[in-house]
Amino acid sequence: MEPPSYYTTLIKEMPENERPRERLILYGARALSTAELIAIALRTGTKTQNALSLAQRVLNACRGLEGLGQVTANELCRVPGIGPAKAAQLLAALELGRRATLTQGEMRPQIGCPQDAANLFISRMLDALQEELHVMLLDTRHRVLRTATVYVGNVNSAMVRTAEVFREAIRDNATAIIVAHNHPSGDTTPSADDIRVTTALVQAGKLLDIEVLDHLIIGKMTYLSLKERGLGFA
Repeated sequence: MEPPSYYTTLIKEMPENERPRERLILYGARALSTAELIAIALRTGTKTQNALSLAQRVLNACRGLEGLGQVTANELCRVPGIGPAKAAQLLAALELGRRATLTQGEMRPQIGCPQDAANLFISRMLDALQEELHVMLLDTRHRVLRTATVYVGNVNSAMVRTAEVFREAIRDNATAIIVAHNHPSGDTTPSADDIRVTTALVQAGKLLDIEVLDHLIIGKMTYLSLKERGLGFA
């Protein structure tokens, strides 16, 4: 009788240099993908999928790492293969990461110019196939608290709701933000919609006492600062 096909996908049967734990030990945690790190936190998979496949399923269900950081144990348990024990393991790992970040405030990137912010945004949106709008949350010293994805799809004045852009900033008590969206074509020329969105965000920021430092358009390893061009900023 032929063994079940899932036997061939067990992590312990993968080459050692492809196993998440071994790769972490050899190359360090930063060399691993998000799915690999989650797989290590999960420790084991299920009868029909290994830990790496289960980790990818969790990521897909939560729509990425940012979504995973906001789910509850009950929500995680709705993902096939995730029970209370695995949900607790994941949430504990995420909380440790949050606490470590809070204790390393002085090590957070500090934004002193558009290029500083652009470097961080480019790394996030380099492989994006459609338009995305992200917001970088900053403290009083313009250190990065975190960056959140607000929209995936059309980024225009009809689609972008000001409340959605500022929601994360209000929740995290950020004092300033930098907004960025990409042009998958690579052309960073701002459209009329880009300028209208910027104007609306700057005006809303004044009312909310949250400064909009810049709106960047990200291309292929390039960027354009609407603040530097005086577009949308009074």
